[in-house]
Amino acid sequence: MRLALSAMLLACSHTLLAAGAVHEYQLANGLKLVVKEDHRAPVVVSQVWYKVGASYEHDGITGLSHMLEHMMFQGTKNHAPGEFSRIVAENGGEENAFTSQDYTAYYQRLEKDRLPVSFELEADRMRNLLLQQKEYDKELKVVMEERRLRTEDQPTSLTYEQFAAAAFTTSSYRNPTIGWMDDLENMRLEDLQGWYERWYAPNNAVVVVVGDVVPEEVLKLAKKYFEPLKPETIVPPKPRIEPEQQGPRRIMVEVPAEVPYLVMGYKVPALKTAAEDWEPYALEVLSGILDGGDSARLTRNLVRGAQVAASAGAGYSLYDRQAGLFLLDGTPANSTSMEALEAALHAQAKQLQEAPVTDEELARVKAQVVASDVYEKDSIMNQAMQIGQLESVGLDWSLMDAYVARINAVTAAQVQAVARKYLVEERQTLAVLKPLPMDTGRKPRPSLPGDENHVR
Repeated sequence: MRLALSAMLLACSHTLLAAGAVHEYQLANGLKLVVKEDHRAPVVVSQVWYKVGASYEHDGITGLSHMLEHMMFQGTKNHAPGEFSRIVAENGGEENAFTSQDYTAYYQRLEKDRLPVSFELEADRMRNLLLQQKEYDKELKVVMEERRLRTEDQPTSLTYEQFAAAAFTTSSYRNPTIGWMDDLENMRLEDLQGWYERWYAPNNAVVVVVGDVVPEEVLKLAKKYFEPLKPETIVPPKPRIEPEQQGPRRIMVEVPAEVPYLVMGYKVPALKTAAEDWEPYALEVLSGILDGGDSARLTRNLVRGAQVAASAGAGYSLYDRQAGLFLLDGTPANSTSMEALEAALHAQAKQLQEAPVTDEELARVKAQVVASDVYEKDSIMNQAMQIGQLESVGLDWSLMDAYVARINAVTAAQVQAVARKYLVEERQTLAVLKPLPMDTGRKPRPSLPGDENHVR
């Protein structure tokens, strides 16, 4: 049944792909434009992706990319602070921005005839941002409070931040996207100005447009608004390749919290860094085997079965710019020790190494992947996000169309091979949150969306 469903969804996915042709252009100043047609509704999504994020930063300047994202709404030579958002709203649109380790992106969703509004505003702030001390001081306070709210008052987020800093020694993935508080406190307006001038240039940007548009008309608009902008000499960041880990690492984080928490990670390649291009897809399937709904192994075996975990999960991102981590995490059930939960997670990894996953499990994961791909194609925002993310990390947007076929090609032997190769003690870093008594009347603040992508 699942195999039949997978085949049906795959056919549906191919139909959707055929309905939306993708057109790629390069302007004279180096700006890349990718346009995807989707004529189901008179709506357009316009996004500008800059190839810069937290992983481009180094010690002492962490948080610059995210802070600059905030300042991009605080005025240009042609528009006063806050006017950008007001104009978009007056034209019936919505807009926002987000910063990740590998990119910073800005987007608007508008009625299709309002695309020139988006292009005019984005082209203006791409080169004409007016960084003023008054607005900077105000936004810096906002960012500091965001850090307190999202990280310092969230025990699990704080634990993960310390975990990442321990897992990586040279890779810039060790630094938080929002920045270390000391770096924020010592940030200066001139630091931001230099960062803006260095990276916010047309030849370091990708403009993605998806919706009810005519590609040739979008290109004409792009030439009008973006092509006059002056390019910069872009010097790529140094690789900062993480050295091979020589043994397991373990840290403990002791902060006031209501429940304990455990996170472990194994060094793994991303699609961009893998020596064997099938391995990232096998790791993606491995993640789905462990954490892909109620029938996945972690929920079935640890939460419902042995009942050693109140929650447990796995995660992997194959589209990172640099090599990353395969993650396992969990919270122990009330009567379970942290040692028992850790042993249970290790046992799940060992089972994957010792025996191939079943045909039924593979079929389930592949059906879920295909279904997710179909549903994502139903959203013009998600289509644009897929294109922008791939292009921003140095991959070709066409890989999004190959994703389903590559996942369907993964075998049980390949899943076992990556488990044996990467889920090993020498590559592991583990962090444990040990709860301290909560202050009287004090509880962790509610979590917010955007743990990886810091949204304005």
